[in-house]
Amino acid sequence: MSVELDTAKPSDARTVSAVFGSAKVVSDTGWEWEMADQLKQTHSPAELLALYSKYRSEEGRFESQLRRVLFRAMCRTAGHGLQIGPEIVLKHPETMELGDAVFIGAQTMIQGRFDGVCRIGNHVWIGPHAYFDARNLVIEDYVGWGPGAKVLGSSHTGDPIGIPIIATALIIKPVVIGFGADIGTNATILPGVHVGAHSIVGAGAVVTTDVPEYSVVAGVPARVIRYRE
Repeated sequence: MSVELDTAKPSDARTVSAVFGSAKVVSDTGWEWEMADQLKQTHSPAELLALYSKYRSEEGRFESQLRRVLFRAMCRTAGHGLQIGPEIVLKHPETMELGDAVFIGAQTMIQGRFDGVCRIGNHVWIGPHAYFDARNLVIEDYVGWGPGAKVLGSSHTGDPIGIPIIATALIIKPVVIGFGADIGTNATILPGVHVGAHSIVGAGAVVTTDVPEYSVVAGVPARVIRYRE
């Protein structure tokens, strides 16, 4: 029996046009907005979450629309062209603001705080299995967030040393992901970090300090390996 080996070479790569990043915003139908407003006025945040959980796993067209309606009702604001994958988990969505044309991939978790800030800009693409500590988080427009990438916005002080670390006070630090930045698969952004506009964070990188604009960072901890300019 003969076996055909994969002889693909780098030269076999091909360039195609961007789809998500160049797509025009499609306005959602009026009934979706009206229903979301009505639900927001007549249901508590806990009741909305309970309703959302009924459709969180469904992938039919109508169920996906209902999931989007409920998502919009739960959030402080959410724009047109919202795409919500299945099995997304939200904590304190009432603190979240989403722009137009936001895509959130399957099994993502966004953990807010009752007094927190979470702003996700326009044309933001979030891959599946992402995690956001969104207690003080700003993601600006046209950010790409790779599958499995994470952001941590808080850490325990560890003081006093004689008690379990998890029982010590929590320090919340703001995280900002700048315009047009690209966060690689399984990267981790640590508390207090500002990722500069148009920068690239490599796959698996652990970002402990600010990332300059137009830079490419990689490694553990992440370091600048070159500039795009």
